[in-house]
Amino acid sequence: MQQYQVDADALNGKIILVTGAGDGIGKQAAISYAEHGATVVLLGRTVAKLEATYDEIVALGAPQPAIIPLDLQGATEKHYEDMASTIESTLGRLDAVLHSAGELGVLSTIEQTDLESFEKVMKVNVTSHFMMTKALLPLIKKSEQGRIVFTSSSVGKKGRAFWSAYAISKFATEGLMQTLADEMSNTRVRVNCINPGATRTAMRARAYPAEETEQLKTPLDLMPLYLYLMSDQSADINGQSIDAQPK
Repeated sequence: MQQYQVDADALNGKIILVTGAGDGIGKQAAISYAEHGATVVLLGRTVAKLEATYDEIVALGAPQPAIIPLDLQGATEKHYEDMASTIESTLGRLDAVLHSAGELGVLSTIEQTDLESFEKVMKVNVTSHFMMTKALLPLIKKSEQGRIVFTSSSVGKKGRAFWSAYAISKFATEGLMQTLADEMSNTRVRVNCINPGATRTAMRARAYPAEETEQLKTPLDLMPLYLYLMSDQSADINGQSIDAQPK
């Protein structure tokens, strides 16, 4: 992870939308982007958590962020279109988006996974990513160095028993990223995935409740890669799914 290095002002002037910005990796990414000069748009379901992230960023003396409360489970295409219009009218443009929000769902076999649980995971992890990216793409294409980063998983590269809907959603994420990256190959937009790996987050704790968390990397430990893929230095990286914790 340490091979990815950027200057302290690498994101100066950039406007970056971060989903899931109230907790875990999304929160840390938002803070780290702001520390490196970006104006961050904080998107999430819980306003109190977004406000806590907002306060931390302001306390650092970083550019003042914006907040967009949105429940990805219930959002419609119109919500995303309105969001894009609001960002354009208030901030003028958008340079990048980090899709960090995700739904774990119920870990079970495919045979035991009910349709409601499956559709909930797919709505948050796939459909919302598709609709949001589609709505924001016209803005990002106007950027001098547009960036779209999705969140993958090891179970989205090789299927694993009992991961059911979550694994399927991450395979879909990989496909969405690869397809969009190919479509953007002749533009200034770069599209990639990050697989965070085993990280000390609330979602990880739900998936592995008996795990010794002290041995896990923290979200802060992963930030060199997250910063690099948002910086101008990553102009040659497109269509890649990168492990934040290479084995």
